[in-house]
Amino acid sequence: MKSRYDAVILGAGHNGLVAASYLTRAGLSVLLLEKNDYIGGATTSQKVFPDYDARLSRYSYLVSLFPEKIIRDLGLKLELRRRATGSFTPYVRDGRHHGLLLSNVSDETSEQSMFELTGNRTEYEQMKKFYNLSRVFAEHAWDSMLEPLIARDEFQRRFEQDDISREAWRSLAEEPLGRAIEHYLQDDVVRGLVLTDAKIGVFTHPHDPSLLQNRCFLYHLIGNKTGEWKVPVGGMGAVARELEQAARKSGAEFLTNVELINVDLGASQKSVEFQVEGKPERVEARFLLVNFGRNILAKYSGRPYQPDPTDEGSVFKINMLLRRLPELKANGHSATEAFRGTFHSDEGYLQMNASYEQAAKGQLPVKTPCEVYCHTLTDDSILGPALHRQGFQTMTLFGLDAPYSLFAKDNEATRLRAEKSFLESMNQWLEEPLESCLAVARDGSPCIESKSPVDIEQSLGMYHGNIFHDAPTFPFAERKDQAGTWGVETDFENVFLCGSSAQRGGAVSGIPGHNAAMKVLERR
Repeated sequence: MKSRYDAVILGAGHNGLVAASYLTRAGLSVLLLEKNDYIGGATTSQKVFPDYDARLSRYSYLVSLFPEKIIRDLGLKLELRRRATGSFTPYVRDGRHHGLLLSNVSDETSEQSMFELTGNRTEYEQMKKFYNLSRVFAEHAWDSMLEPLIARDEFQRRFEQDDISREAWRSLAEEPLGRAIEHYLQDDVVRGLVLTDAKIGVFTHPHDPSLLQNRCFLYHLIGNKTGEWKVPVGGMGAVARELEQAARKSGAEFLTNVELINVDLGASQKSVEFQVEGKPERVEARFLLVNFGRNILAKYSGRPYQPDPTDEGSVFKINMLLRRLPELKANGHSATEAFRGTFHSDEGYLQMNASYEQAAKGQLPVKTPCEVYCHTLTDDSILGPALHRQGFQTMTLFGLDAPYSLFAKDNEATRLRAEKSFLESMNQWLEEPLESCLAVARDGSPCIESKSPVDIEQSLGMYHGNIFHDAPTFPFAERKDQAGTWGVETDFENVFLCGSSAQRGGAVSGIPGHNAAMKVLERR
């Protein structure tokens, strides 16, 4: 380790790795300091259940926002596999169980399933028209994600080409998303299915005047201009490994098990003091890139952290290892087909309005909306050969309307109650409870772990368990002084955010890592 570098990056999560790769390729010396004993941050894969050869990512699962340009620029060897099923939503009609199946490979299957739900052909066409708004928005916005921020007025002028573009701007950037949902769609199940992409990870509702739901929705729908979420072959850990190899190959240096002691943010030459295995160290750098949240940066700057109310996290995560998939009550649908995509439960439009209102009053909702993913049906490489032969599967549940405030007073007890409630939500659609399908560890404990927003904050430092670090932002400059910046700037000279706290940060995107690197190269 040298005593001085061109850039020191605090945190070796995926965004820090992206920034390191770009900077070292440009000839700069770079040191990454990581508190954990592994590289990759929230994107890493681990043996969550040590008795079994299955490598799960606790916190991140799918890839949509990671730009193809970054993959090409860094020569990453990533295989992103399409899920044959887009989503499956079980429902009950006339006392019988059915399911809305939306396919990624067959429009005919989707249209017929929608007809069976609604009794008409109109709703499917209306849903396509609604989603066309986000596709139009993506066409105008996506390429700018890797460019300096454009002023809001200038950005809006991109949408003056035709009526559909103007409608896309109005519906997604100016009006609460609920207006467009209620205008285009009539069925409660379909409305709720659409709304989920506006709620995952954040605490909001369709007519939220802050437009938090709009910003979250755009995050989920504009990736690479298609918005399709794909499964990384080898698990999310494969993404982190490729990025780490790219950074090391181009000359980046790494230190793990780092305990950060002090950061001098004010001096022209930044200094970082830390310990590695009890040994004090100190390095200097012209540029300092911060790959953790603004809340943690505030601790080292000595300035108070002033979050916005919309920054509160609202997601409950359950990771499971199953010996087999449970059978469904819905006639004509196999478990393999249903769980291959996103499985929605208790996510009707009216139901989620009710659960939001209950959670806002400090109550765990009576019905807890959630969605489940079984990625091993698309990529089984994260399972050892023996588990694969025996039919084991991983399953991940994302719970909505579970804000940090619900868990702050008694996290342990509330987590147990929430876990039970979310499992009950799923079990209503199954012929056998999920619990009976769980793998069992040697000590007799089931292979299931739950993470509340409090747990996420304690493990990763994300403010109030917000998986985006902060509330998602629009992909343009909302203030005049932001126009022309990269959205990574801080109040300190040559100190830049390279993680999800940057504007246009959040999710597994690499975008803030790229943009922080471009800012450094602009100023060197």
